[in-house]
Amino acid sequence: MNASVVFAPLVGWPLIYALAGVAFVLVAFALWRGLSGWWLRALALAALVLALANPALQEEERQNLSDIVILVVDDSASQALGDRKAQTEASVAAVQAEIAQMPNTELRIHRVGDGEEDAGTLALTALSEALAEEPRARVAGAILITDGRVHDLGVVPNLPAPLQVLLTGKEADWDRRIVVKNAPAFAIIGEEFKLDLKVEDTGAPPALGSEVELTISVDTDEPVTYTVPLNEDLELPVTLPHGGANVLQFSVAPVDGEITDRNNALAVQINGVRDRLRVLLVSGEPHAGERVWRNLLKSDAAVDLVHFTILRPPEKQDGVPVDELSLIAFPTRELFVEKIKEFDLIIFDRYRMRGILPMSYIDNVVNYVREGGTVLVAAGPEFGAVDSLYRSPLAEILPVAPTAQVIEQGFRPKITELGRRHPVTEGLEKDAPEGGWGRWFRQIEVQQTAGQVLMSGANDLPLL
Repeated sequence: MNASVVFAPLVGWPLIYALAGVAFVLVAFALWRGLSGWWLRALALAALVLALANPALQEEERQNLSDIVILVVDDSASQALGDRKAQTEASVAAVQAEIAQMPNTELRIHRVGDGEEDAGTLALTALSEALAEEPRARVAGAILITDGRVHDLGVVPNLPAPLQVLLTGKEADWDRRIVVKNAPAFAIIGEEFKLDLKVEDTGAPPALGSEVELTISVDTDEPVTYTVPLNEDLELPVTLPHGGANVLQFSVAPVDGEITDRNNALAVQINGVRDRLRVLLVSGEPHAGERVWRNLLKSDAAVDLVHFTILRPPEKQDGVPVDELSLIAFPTRELFVEKIKEFDLIIFDRYRMRGILPMSYIDNVVNYVREGGTVLVAAGPEFGAVDSLYRSPLAEILPVAPTAQVIEQGFRPKITELGRRHPVTEGLEKDAPEGGWGRWFRQIEVQQTAGQVLMSGANDLPLL
């Protein structure tokens, strides 16, 4: 227990000092004049000044608290290269032994692995979180055991004590890697854009020259090799050849002495998109839903729509002279042979195989899909009929097979677990009217043969 006198003055200290000075002058004057009772006046004035200072006796009970040392250990994937893991564990053991010999000192160990979604090693973030868990006045220091590959240097922890870094690895360690700096998620097909990349050596590389052979390939095309300078930014002109995912692969040959050759190759996926979407809509028969299709597709100015409706099959005759008909022939050859690759999407709306499109043209549609095109089939009961599109070569690419059964009962459509995460159907339940979707009363029974089911209906079957 410690006891001490503390003051909590009722007025400011300057005023107390001034009053004490006046009291001293008065007592000195009384003493000089020899006035009787001067010492009583001195005691009274002293008591007044002391009362204004408001003294108090303070007793404290103190308990010594231990110091805290924070140890952040980098357990990321790069720490598994070479003998770094063994060095790390040996360093942790050494720090624990040293701290154990220090009186009144505790050690807090925090391990950090690879960040989520390829965020890298977030060691400084882990240090900041560790500091937030401890009283700042008790933190005596921090130690970081790492290989130096830290990806959150922008996070600067407010350290109340020194930070020491123990680097794993060896002075002679070096590595060669490929770095792509600005890979876009999307690019327009046929338009050139610049991709910034760099082949760099880090650490203490041996004298191997200032150039390296870089191999580049797109999808499954034949790779091409170029000689490029080391440790310099390169601008690579790239033109995507097709829509959808385009995989660009870069690689350099491994060299003896590298820490790892895993980063000597790099793959970048860029989705090819068009500045305009060309859509071919083929309606097998007139119906009220055609206006919905047109309103939907024409609402976007970037969509070029070509729409044909088959008003009657070729074999139907009504006796009207041909020169009096205002109908035009369906340009099947032009659309499905000559210009099919110009379309990004082909929609078959209530289409039946009635001899208008020869099987060879349907084969062209199958090849069109295999080469990156897209087909959407909007169908009802006709999908299970004998003249269904499934009874054509198109069945090779369709994800379901009809059973020829039509379910006619009340049910509520549901989004599958995958559908809740898929960009096509994600959020549909939030857009449902109050009380949820109404019941549906017809479903075409199909069996899934490929693809992914985003919505289900009666008996948990794929919804069609």
